[in-house]
Amino acid sequence: MSTNLRAIESNYGIRDEYGHLIGGEWVGGASGKTIALLNPATGETLARIQAGNAADVGRAVAAAKAAFPAWSQSSAAERQDLLYEIARRLKARLEEYAVLETLNNGKPIRESLYFDLPNAIGQFELFAGAAYGLHGQTLDFPDAIGIVHREPLGVCAQIIPWNVPLLMMACKIAPALAAGNTVVLKPAETVCLSVLEFFVEMSDILPPGVVNVVTGYGADVGEALVTHPDVRKVAFTGSVATARRVIQYASANIVPQTLELGGKSAHIICADADIDAAVESATMSTVLNKGEVCLAGSRLFLHEAIEEEFLEKFRDALGNIRQGDPLDPATQLGAQASTMQMEKIESYLALAIEEGATVFAGGARSADAGLAKGHFVQPTIFTKVANDMRIAQEEIFGPVTTVQSWRDEDEMMARANDTSFGLAGGVWTRDLARAHRIARKLETGTVWINRYYNLKPNMPLGGYKQSGFGREFSHEVLNHYTQTKSVIVNLDEGKLGMFDQ
Repeated sequence: MSTNLRAIESNYGIRDEYGHLIGGEWVGGASGKTIALLNPATGETLARIQAGNAADVGRAVAAAKAAFPAWSQSSAAERQDLLYEIARRLKARLEEYAVLETLNNGKPIRESLYFDLPNAIGQFELFAGAAYGLHGQTLDFPDAIGIVHREPLGVCAQIIPWNVPLLMMACKIAPALAAGNTVVLKPAETVCLSVLEFFVEMSDILPPGVVNVVTGYGADVGEALVTHPDVRKVAFTGSVATARRVIQYASANIVPQTLELGGKSAHIICADADIDAAVESATMSTVLNKGEVCLAGSRLFLHEAIEEEFLEKFRDALGNIRQGDPLDPATQLGAQASTMQMEKIESYLALAIEEGATVFAGGARSADAGLAKGHFVQPTIFTKVANDMRIAQEEIFGPVTTVQSWRDEDEMMARANDTSFGLAGGVWTRDLARAHRIARKLETGTVWINRYYNLKPNMPLGGYKQSGFGREFSHEVLNHYTQTKSVIVNLDEGKLGMFDQ
């Protein structure tokens, strides 16, 4: 890792203003209005982006539609080469992209360097190799041959969030391009600097119109994009509230969707757990990306036999977390991504007290005077939490963990599943049978046993219940970016004689 990340920041050459990427060209928005991208650690303006509208969306969809015939007929070799070249370029400038991610999002540079960028690169490498794996099948009959073709869908609308923008962009466009689709991408209007710079660099290798980017507010860009009659597929990652609108909009044209939404994941610690390792995972789940992770194990279920020891070690671990300048490699907890998110977290901190929870650690803004200009929250533990409290049911999206005690496994499992979400979960035990039993009972799309956030390549990721539908981060998502066509070739000669007298 470079020892002078500030030099990368000052020498990178961030543009004062970014346009939309439409048809291979960077263009101004139809409205003439712009939005400021801020550094959440300092409040400073980094750059301005276009405040797009329906006219911009229309141009972008038209460009993607025009590019689709040629791109959909491109060879697997062409698509593979493009995705590998993207991965290569990301690797070559990994530190620079990590700095951009940290500047605009507020996450610690160590996370951008060692989590966001490697996983984004991994998505392009994974789906580069998948280009050759997209094939149909044949079925043999005595009188016919059946051929099943897998074909791309067309123009895909993709809407990504602000918490891990480069990774979210990668997991959306990589499979879409591998399958031969074209894309109109809407990044988050608050955090998208790294994504825009990514497309600035990749513009020379992306065929014009194959990927288009329109920035702006959801009400102005998202709705126009999802309801456009030429869009054939919608992929969205974000909140449940927004997803409801996306589903409603997409229904106008009967457009298929994949949705990866919120989570309120149960992190279950059994009496026989490796306590020190489980504390480390609980700490990571609390502070990784400042808690702005839909997979976070924010509902900690502690067996009463180890609860006291675990909580003391957990509080000590969070107390030793280094919070500060996100570009300092020593920082472990950065700034929340926006004023809106900071205010949301503060409202939940106050609500927890109103609901009767006990602050066991943290519970407020950072007390460090040097961090006063930024959106810094102390890592927080709430105990005495009932499962029906809002802080135990609603996604806070901050460095906040709620704790519930348990003794009986069946009763605990009922509480763990008593939520509208079902994205992830974790269990700690040395008992193999118990581990499998709990994993199978958890109503969630991913379960990690004896290590939280144990993300592995090509493992499907997606949710049960209101955490969405469809799976990403694996070859399974290619089913959502292709459609099948059945062709039956008759081998019998002559007519059937159905209407002979």
